[in-house]
Amino acid sequence: HGAHQQRSTEVHEPRYEVSRASVGHPLEPLTAEEITAASAILKRDRGLDETTLFVTIELHEPRKRAVLDGQRPEREAFVVLRDRDKLSTIEAVVSLARNAVRSWWEVPGAQAIPTLEELAECEALVRADPRWIEAILRRGVTDPSLVTIDAWTAGNTGPADDPAQRRLIRMLCYVQSSWDDNAYARPVEGLDTVVDLDWMEVVDVVDHGVVPLPPRPGNYLPELLVEPGNVPTFDRLRDDLRPIEISQPEGPSFTVKGHAIAWQKWRLRFGYTPREGLVLHQISYYDRGRLRPIIYRASLSELYVPYGDPNPIHRVKNVFDEGELGLGFMLNSLQLGCDCLGEIQYFDVVINDGAGNPLTLPNAICLHEEDYGIAWKHTDLVTGKVETRRQRRLVLSCFATANNYDYGFFWYFYLDGTIQFETKLTGIISTGAISDGASPPCGTLVAPGLYAPNHQHFFNVRLDMCVDGERNSVYEVDATALPVGSDNPAGNAWVARSTLLARESEAARRVDPLVGRYWTVVNPTVRSDLGQPVGYKLVPGENVLPLAQEGSQTQRRAGFAYHHLWVTAYDPAQRYAAGDYPNQRADDGGLPVYVQADRPLVDADVVVWYTFGAHHVPRPEDWPVMPVASVGFHLKPVGFFDGNPALDLPRPNARTRTSRCGGDQGSYPHLRPEC
Repeated sequence: HGAHQQRSTEVHEPRYEVSRASVGHPLEPLTAEEITAASAILKRDRGLDETTLFVTIELHEPRKRAVLDGQRPEREAFVVLRDRDKLSTIEAVVSLARNAVRSWWEVPGAQAIPTLEELAECEALVRADPRWIEAILRRGVTDPSLVTIDAWTAGNTGPADDPAQRRLIRMLCYVQSSWDDNAYARPVEGLDTVVDLDWMEVVDVVDHGVVPLPPRPGNYLPELLVEPGNVPTFDRLRDDLRPIEISQPEGPSFTVKGHAIAWQKWRLRFGYTPREGLVLHQISYYDRGRLRPIIYRASLSELYVPYGDPNPIHRVKNVFDEGELGLGFMLNSLQLGCDCLGEIQYFDVVINDGAGNPLTLPNAICLHEEDYGIAWKHTDLVTGKVETRRQRRLVLSCFATANNYDYGFFWYFYLDGTIQFETKLTGIISTGAISDGASPPCGTLVAPGLYAPNHQHFFNVRLDMCVDGERNSVYEVDATALPVGSDNPAGNAWVARSTLLARESEAARRVDPLVGRYWTVVNPTVRSDLGQPVGYKLVPGENVLPLAQEGSQTQRRAGFAYHHLWVTAYDPAQRYAAGDYPNQRADDGGLPVYVQADRPLVDADVVVWYTFGAHHVPRPEDWPVMPVASVGFHLKPVGFFDGNPALDLPRPNARTRTSRCGGDQGSYPHLRPEC
């Protein structure tokens, strides 16, 4: 009877079992089942209620060494929470295998990114505020429900924005005439509304003065397109574009198992996080019977957009789109024929809501291959023989929408061992209203009474390099003219001069196109058949530096953008160029802080960080929707292979034996020996 009584009064903790067999690799992203389990365990063990928000839930990535050694570590979730009662940001690690919270830490003074639920709540709050309503009515808007509200991060303009005191968001407004009307054509200039997300109260409504709403619509939907004078132009759309069909009758050349991709000689894994969006892992190339690693982990570590306009509404636009908002929450659901063409494989992304429930974003990542012109070609002028091979690339991509801007992130893998990262910028430029007849000094007039401020976009990609192993070194290579002398009598000689970046203090660098600067990551312990250390080089593309001055928000908070290349010793805790919590932070974090340790970088496990910028002086042609602009970089093999790795490509149409791309084509009969 006693034993029975003891059993009947036991408290049985609920267990949230996750099948380990359902996860085939330790780097697989968390499933919906695992997200549900992680939030349930935290609610149970920490007594969480609705005042604590689940900001992000993602895979707590296992140790790199364990993954490389083929181990199967226990699955864990890394969770960021916001306790609105205690005004604290919390990091927790949940063991899904042990059904327990493994760690819990309150991060001093940190502001987590706002949740989608918070943004919806504070929009309703603003609409009900009498100060805001009065300001809207002053601008001649008779129906405040036609006002669209965009949330912008607060930045840090001074002590009032101290992240330890208040969790702020700024609400910028635009006026529509109908549901589908482009609101950015009529910005409410001069109205600055600030909300405290923790207390859910409007803390300030500042009206810097009424500027008339611009008179013209700026629509881009075909059914709403009009010319000046409201003349419809729908019937003037181009009708002479004939279809382009992309067909792969035998299917694509890639194979996918879970989140592992095999294509030609490339092998890689991919995943995602709520903050970074698309993440790549274990990028390798199969070469002569062995799999050769190149990069262990690659991701966009920050996207930062500072505006260069002194007007009070625009000078506070200073956004870390990744660290303050989270790119993973902004991913689009892609559509065949619109975002991708050909034989496409889509992948869903599973994120979380503020209550800790899983949310599925369908078709958020796109995988396909595409023809890319000529891979290599030569015509022998003596024999008349012509050999041509076509290039092809594997494309892994996604799109994210951050209010007005749309960003496409594209990873390309080529048949010759090249890797490329490209960002495509499109969407709608941020706008402001200006008095009739005035000219904006720090922007461009794009329509009557409407202008777009000058601004810049800075992207930082973190590359955890692993070129034929973890022992790598980084060199800066410049083309250098040799002085005229006995070794250079004609004055035409120049060399590619390499400089070792031996310590972190030496490895904050800038591009220099005048000397053709690039950087090589080599493995000194692995040599090619020619006796050279194997390597990959980072080739810069278009780039700029921030123009914001000493003491500005940009200079104080985004130091990573003032150098293009950074190299650090590997530390799994250092994942973001601007630090873990840039939201409202007054000073710098991330790379300028990481390198203060001045760790050695020779023959070491190194991480390469590359920052590239898009410099945007707006054009009238960017309105009402901006044509795509592209920026990025390449990673190319240097001594990694013993020759052209695309030499073994077949002649085009070799299977059908109808190729005209190889053999004696008789192009130059006057040079052929028999003639």
